[in-house]
Amino acid sequence: MKKLIFKNLAKNFLGFFLITSISMTIIVWVIQAVNLLEFVSEDGHSFKVYFMFSILNLPKIFSKILPFMFFISLFYILSKYEEKNELLIFWLSGIHKMEFLKNLMIYSLFFLFFQIFLTTYFVPKTQDMARSYIRGSTMDYFPNLVKEKKFIDAISNITIYIENKDQNGMLNNIFLKEKNSKTDAKYHKNIYAKKGYIKKKGTEHWLIMNDGKIINYKDNQSTIISFEETQINLSTYSSKTTTFPKIKEMKTITLLSCIKALHLNKPYMSEDRFLTCKDNVNISVSTEVLRRLYLPFYLPVLALVIGFLSLTSKDKINYKRFKLNVFFICAIIIVISEMSLSLPITSSKNILAFFLIPITLFIISIFLFKKKVKHN
Repeated sequence: MKKLIFKNLAKNFLGFFLITSISMTIIVWVIQAVNLLEFVSEDGHSFKVYFMFSILNLPKIFSKILPFMFFISLFYILSKYEEKNELLIFWLSGIHKMEFLKNLMIYSLFFLFFQIFLTTYFVPKTQDMARSYIRGSTMDYFPNLVKEKKFIDAISNITIYIENKDQNGMLNNIFLKEKNSKTDAKYHKNIYAKKGYIKKKGTEHWLIMNDGKIINYKDNQSTIISFEETQINLSTYSSKTTTFPKIKEMKTITLLSCIKALHLNKPYMSEDRFLTCKDNVNISVSTEVLRRLYLPFYLPVLALVIGFLSLTSKDKINYKRFKLNVFFICAIIIVISEMSLSLPITSSKNILAFFLIPITLFIISIFLFKKKVKHN
């Protein structure tokens, strides 16, 4: 009988959680997807790149809202059970309130491990896959970005301006400025051409220009070269969109190895060579590791505090005030969990100290719960 009662509670809680969290994830995703349209409209990437990049953001959105939706779902279900007198079934079946709380802890532990799986493996994996689509993009929509009397700088180190563009795609009065920051920051060149057009050769885009001049600038000196036709392979230039993975997109094992290396004062570079561990990345790496491993530990604390709803009855005068207090305490705990990440991380040694916050809150809450059970 007890197993059936708790199974029904878990079913109702999980069902409500899935409906609300998926709905909220989709709403947030749609808003972000609209903002990401600049990948096509401004950066020249294809709709395939845009679609895959935005779809692969879904796990990140879901993992971020999970703690809040866990809190809302459990709070709503227990409140609903009390209002419909369904919690009385637990007590009349001989279920002790500590046993009831124990099952809430089991639910929270399931979500804790699920959240850690998302934040440590699944989310970084999908985020890196999303970034890989940017790295492999050929900027198929770049020709559509070239508009009359508008400076186009979607490609790194190149700015293009045209006076007008006819229906056949012919460009008139082209100005192109190229910087060569990799080899010589003081070197750049300007290209003027009366006519030109963009031609696709395989997967590459070439800018063909006719009847113009190339002016090279270096060390306050300039040389002018006239040409009848010149070609520039636009595909050899990288997009201005960030192509290398951010710290949030890197593997957890890579970040932990970086922290270990910093702790031992040893040099470390990730296998993909995207991360070189130095003192200036210590805070960023440590904060990201804490976000992945530390924040999920607040879920049992939230479940414990919400469990206080089982200690009172809707027939009591102060029931609504008590329920409101529980709600605000849980909201404050979520705020504390996020704000604690802004605390200074002086070294990798004090990362473990952060885990004392949810542990302390948990111990205090369990002590108060037991004390209140004895008085009831």
